[in-house]
Amino acid sequence: MAEVQNQDNGLKVQDINQLLKVRREKLAALQENGKDPFQITKFDVTHHSQEIKDQYADLEGKNVTVAGRVMSKRIMGKASFCNVQDLQGNIQSYVARDSIGEEAYADFKKYDVGDIVGIEGEVFTTKTGEISIHATKVTLLSKSLQILPEKYHGLVNTDIRYRQRYTDLIMNEEVKKTFVMRSKIISSIRRYLDGQGFLEVETPMLVSNAGGAAARPFETHYNALDEDVKLRISLELYLKRLIVGGLERVYEIGRVFRNEGLDARHNPEFTLMELYQAYTDYYGMMDLTENMFRHVAKEVCGTTVVPYGDVEIDLGKPFERMTMVEAVKKYAGVDFDQIKDTAEAKKLADEKEVHYEARHKKGDILNLFFEEFVEAHLVQPTFIMDHPIEVSPLTKKKPDKPEYVERFELFITGREMCNAYSELNDPIDQRERFKAQEEALAAGDEEANTTDEDFLNALEIGMPPTGGIGYGIDRLVMLLTNSPAIRDVLLFPTMKSLDK
Repeated sequence: MAEVQNQDNGLKVQDINQLLKVRREKLAALQENGKDPFQITKFDVTHHSQEIKDQYADLEGKNVTVAGRVMSKRIMGKASFCNVQDLQGNIQSYVARDSIGEEAYADFKKYDVGDIVGIEGEVFTTKTGEISIHATKVTLLSKSLQILPEKYHGLVNTDIRYRQRYTDLIMNEEVKKTFVMRSKIISSIRRYLDGQGFLEVETPMLVSNAGGAAARPFETHYNALDEDVKLRISLELYLKRLIVGGLERVYEIGRVFRNEGLDARHNPEFTLMELYQAYTDYYGMMDLTENMFRHVAKEVCGTTVVPYGDVEIDLGKPFERMTMVEAVKKYAGVDFDQIKDTAEAKKLADEKEVHYEARHKKGDILNLFFEEFVEAHLVQPTFIMDHPIEVSPLTKKKPDKPEYVERFELFITGREMCNAYSELNDPIDQRERFKAQEEALAAGDEEANTTDEDFLNALEIGMPPTGGIGYGIDRLVMLLTNSPAIRDVLLFPTMKSLDK
């Protein structure tokens, strides 16, 4: 084997081609001798690697079977060692000719790193103190025809890691831990909400009207109905229909699709959770959110203080609460309560070099100031409340300040983690909001909503006072696993085709 390395695979192309050829030749020889590993349909596993280590006192001297991928081998004449990786980690196996038989040992010596094997044997500790399995039988379960990245450098090319997540999971233990954590986080959320009396439901992904959020939808065609449809951009409007129908507490965890760019925080398809609770408001949603975040962190991470980058996020303390006007006043030094109208707001934006569009009104510009001057400062958990009505088409107005609405967003590490409302249940007001959205769409806002007549019909039947909220599950996973980019918590993130 050549020793010349490069960054990605550690070997010259011609050396790789030769090694790949050898692996296929080994497979052909096995098949000719009636030992085709791909003919094996099952293997009974009694234990995993970490279980054996954790239960060593009970398992020492007892027979176990494990299965996994060969990650390293040391051939030493009549006896060898191999390291096998399974779901829980790695365990060493001592493989001796006298224990498994001469023919089986000769086969074992030809196995490659990357092959999947089953090992039966007795649990013991080596002279160096490593818990191991003394093999009495080794079964080749699958032949690897590719070459894993070089052991000591691992898989570091991020593009390859995201495109070949299967290889990433094999080579990077921390990656596997992240996705195990992701599963536990979602399970913990479900347990919490189920315990609060919420009902998990499923709603359509293909919709005629992709409403409920400010985003461009993906469009497709339904052949059987000869209709153009869209992929949903939120879960909101269907879940509210269920509140109308009398399901007082509902939630859904599912994929939504937004035809937008890719960056460290955004992926065109991502996991959203929305929940709706009748007879409460956005303050009820704040309390639920604060309690749920603490519950999940404690259950999954074992603590409410979690590291993220070079800071520690304290989910145990009461979350700070500020109105958007208060936040802009604090961090930008501008009091929008003193701004009389849109003209004055635009003049101020020009002075502060905040870009806006001609269609924007005073409330839009307040929101732009917030994005420009405030978001990055909100590292510890902070509820930003009372958004301008211009950016909140589905939210109840504040009775004492009708230019603002009963809405909040939770920010942690400068990122929006969730978005909540006291839901608008006045069908007449809602129709006017939809009308304003249609006007914005006609003026060039591609993210504006369109009128949903069936949803308006549901509101006319009657929806109780309701609190609702949407959570970016991927961002919560990023926080609790200390992951810097959304691609690090998506098993298969969106990637540009290699054919382009």
